[in-house]
Amino acid sequence: MPLYVIGDLHLSLGTDKPMDIFAGWNDYVSRLEENWRKLITPEDTVVIAGDISWAMKLEDTETDFRFIDSLPGQKIFLKGNHDYWWGTKSKIDAFLAEHGLNTIKILFNNAYVCGDFAICGTRGWFLENDTPEDIKVLNREVGRLRMSLDAAVQTCKKPVVFLHYPPYYRGIECAEIMDVLLEYQIERCYYGHIHGKRNFRLAFEGEYKGITFTLISGDRIGFMPQLVR
Repeated sequence: MPLYVIGDLHLSLGTDKPMDIFAGWNDYVSRLEENWRKLITPEDTVVIAGDISWAMKLEDTETDFRFIDSLPGQKIFLKGNHDYWWGTKSKIDAFLAEHGLNTIKILFNNAYVCGDFAICGTRGWFLENDTPEDIKVLNREVGRLRMSLDAAVQTCKKPVVFLHYPPYYRGIECAEIMDVLLEYQIERCYYGHIHGKRNFRLAFEGEYKGITFTLISGDRIGFMPQLVR
């Protein structure tokens, strides 16, 4: 029951938002599908760590979701900053069931077991402006991360955290998120959001305060799902 992860698919199969204009994104959908089908089996699970579809409304995600659903394996979605279609878990679950998208689940204030791992996480946040709204969003994400980790603890499996935003970037911590990771003694954290060669150089990958961080945005990893070891 292998577990894989990839982030930032930025699919726009049902909308007009091409990503091929950006460096490293040429033919990315066909590359993603080819890589996925070579690597992933029906018994595998793939976490997709945010920025999944450019659709603005949930009903407009169907083409992108059907593409993902057609790929092998079980998929677990978490929210990214561009997933404007995201709503309550119950609403998304109902949409998935109504359209027969049976290989997709939502990670939102909960956790899932995959082999020896407990899959947990949330979108996260990185406080760039100390506005009341920014602080409100950060506090909400900290609460969601705690709820997910508490659910993971109940499984008695080893928690692995998946976020969209990096908790540590350009030598700066998102202290509120980091504090939770340290409190729960997390050893591995996977994140996306970061794009482009210049920004890849600024991102942190490796061990920091006992946590191993890995950047898994699609263009960073060549649109090849990465095995969670």
